[in-house]
Amino acid sequence: MQTHFSSAQLADADIAEANKILRTCVHCGFCNATCPTYVLLGDELDGPRGRIYLIKDMLENDRPATRQVVTHIDRCLSCLACMTTCPSGVHYMHLIDEGRRHIEKTYRRPTVERVLRGILAATMPHVGRFRSLMRVGRLAKPILSVMPGRLGAMGKLMPGRLPAPGMTERGRVFPAVGPRRKRVALLAGCVQQVLDPAINDATVRLLTRHGCEVVVAAGAGCCGSLTHHMGRDTRDYVRANVDAWTRELEAGGLDAIVVNASGCGTTIKDYGFMLRTDPAYAAKATRISALTKDVSEFVATLTLTPSTAAAGRRVVYHSACSLQHGQRVHAQPKALLAKVGFTVFDPPEAHLCCGSAGTYNLLQPAIADQLRRRKVANLESTRPDIVAAGNIGCIAQIAAGTKLPVVHTVELLDWATGGPKPPAIA
Repeated sequence: MQTHFSSAQLADADIAEANKILRTCVHCGFCNATCPTYVLLGDELDGPRGRIYLIKDMLENDRPATRQVVTHIDRCLSCLACMTTCPSGVHYMHLIDEGRRHIEKTYRRPTVERVLRGILAATMPHVGRFRSLMRVGRLAKPILSVMPGRLGAMGKLMPGRLPAPGMTERGRVFPAVGPRRKRVALLAGCVQQVLDPAINDATVRLLTRHGCEVVVAAGAGCCGSLTHHMGRDTRDYVRANVDAWTRELEAGGLDAIVVNASGCGTTIKDYGFMLRTDPAYAAKATRISALTKDVSEFVATLTLTPSTAAAGRRVVYHSACSLQHGQRVHAQPKALLAKVGFTVFDPPEAHLCCGSAGTYNLLQPAIADQLRRRKVANLESTRPDIVAAGNIGCIAQIAAGTKLPVVHTVELLDWATGGPKPPAIA
């Protein structure tokens, strides 16, 4: 694709990167076939190729975003299925992120949208604030659930009860059971700690039982992805995590930084790029990104000791977009589940998003609901006992549309190697 940025524009590192990505695109359109919004809506501007043209025109002419541009960019899930499909290696993730930053700088949203986005950005990355918001929302759930639009979507996704805090909310060290073979840092996260702290607890049990010392680093918090995908500057979150994990690296060494929310993992693996122009952090951030592993990637390096808990259980595996497309981790979770005794299935259309996508199911509820119904139908068609997934957003989204237990892969691995049965499984 030809571009015509000025030399002054190309002096900006982000514009230079966008220019490089745009020039990689040969506008073949293969990406549209696997784009969930194009599949649903059939509009060229709701596929990756159309969005690329919109972003190119906006950035190249340095013009403020229009309502039309915002509509089609907002509908993008950032599922990154297009990157898996693209034969030319177009790095769509970095391009859509730049488009969203430009929108945030140049477009004034309607008041209701600004307020909603502001509330989400101010609460979700902070465990205490988000828990308080959920407590209020839980009381309003009966009313919210029957309301249309975004308020109704919030009500349907609101949990009926909030679990007690888990054991990873404060910085601490969990010693290995028996001889220590590895030392890892665990991202405790933000939203997951409130909605399902059992995931972190299961991760700690599984890793310590298999000889890993697990560190929850003081000062580490939200990875930054939720607000990053709203077009906001999240580098303060990134720097805080880089600092926290660098201290652990220097104090006792780390074999890996383990992440059990795949949306977070995709972002942390991109920290080196995000801080590439920061001379104080570029090298440290690159090192942190290189150490980061999805929990399934890391557990695949361990020798698991299965029990008989998994025998006869049929598990359909939902491969979160951020894991299969963002991190290119697809085979390991299924192989691990099969290794410990589960019978594992892929659903039809496994490449399509469930509609969660961070805050997408709150900001674009109509499209998200269509995608959830399609995903649930595909998952249920395999007649499973359990749905497994590697991302809290997907778990909450899918669970809102099915009576099947939806649990994190690591909870099943913990259960099958001597841990307790996941709470969602009867």
